[in-house]
Amino acid sequence: MMPALFWICAAVAGLMLALHLASVLLAVPLRRKVATGPLPAVTLLRPVCGLDRFDAETLESSFTQDHPDFRLIFCAARADDPAVGLLRRLIAAHPAVPATLLIGEDRISGNPKLNNLQKGWAEAETPFVAMADSNLLLPPDYLRELAGTWDPGCGLVTSPAVGTRPEGLWGAVECAFLNTNQARLQLAADRLGFGFAQGKTLCWQRDLLNQAGGLRALGGNLAEDVAATKVVRGQGRHVRLTARPFAQPIGKRRAADVWARQLRWSKVRRDGFPAVFLMEPLNGALLPGLAMAGAVALSSLQVTALPLYLAIWYGAEAALARAHGWPMRGRDLLALPLRDVLMPALWLATFRSRSFVWRGTALAPQPERA
Repeated sequence: MMPALFWICAAVAGLMLALHLASVLLAVPLRRKVATGPLPAVTLLRPVCGLDRFDAETLESSFTQDHPDFRLIFCAARADDPAVGLLRRLIAAHPAVPATLLIGEDRISGNPKLNNLQKGWAEAETPFVAMADSNLLLPPDYLRELAGTWDPGCGLVTSPAVGTRPEGLWGAVECAFLNTNQARLQLAADRLGFGFAQGKTLCWQRDLLNQAGGLRALGGNLAEDVAATKVVRGQGRHVRLTARPFAQPIGKRRAADVWARQLRWSKVRRDGFPAVFLMEPLNGALLPGLAMAGAVALSSLQVTALPLYLAIWYGAEAALARAHGWPMRGRDLLALPLRDVLMPALWLATFRSRSFVWRGTALAPQPERA
């Protein structure tokens, strides 16, 4: 007769695998929505801060939008920002596209990105305003995709960023965090009706956000996407995700780069949704893999049951990546268990401090109001 501990281990392993496979199925790409009828005028805001390897390509993708009525506003906090010269050249190279570069900073919050964007938000006059980070590569139908996702009751359209063009193992690990973990969970939540914002892409109906206080309303948390989710839900509306995520070229990463970035996002999640954050150790294959190993050790199951279990777990992620066209070669497959080993360490490290430094600015949670 099997000991009770075996049944506990087997139940944990089986339940968590079932939940994992369900999330994969929910994240399978849907048929793309196509906007019908006249497209609304939209302003595309893109903040810049420094100059990264792919910025010339990602920022130029702003100008190639297949949309009949859009305007570009680029925002830089300082005139000596390295991206300013590039933007001036891009604007001059695309004279047919209405584009403006605004320089300056309005201190509306502790979030430097919002302070940078405020002048662009004030300048925008179109019914819709989309914000896209400078490292996001926009396909030509980016604005059409955002417009086609709106439905009755929608308060915000967003999308996770998915990593592309990884170089080296740690670039692949960055993609493993972004793609078959974070994007998978966000897509699955959206299909279940629990969509939440991701700051890489935020598309607003301008009047709705102005009714909530404008960009100032997004400064209540460490990250604007957390506050955006709360603002939309507070209005009795819902966040919707586009049918497909948009690409962020990754390139080469060092282990320290991946650790710092993931730790920053972990602190953002702890600040914004603490109850959900406490459940994060359940994410990934480490805990269910240990449970499966316990079940094998406590029974007459073949030792091969554990590698078979992990093959099913990671095979599902690999299949999801291929279905979306995300990177998934041998190196990318190796990055998946490495990511899962890092997750508990990142979660524990989050409790050491609630603050972090982002692009030279120290950020910390705001004190609770009495």
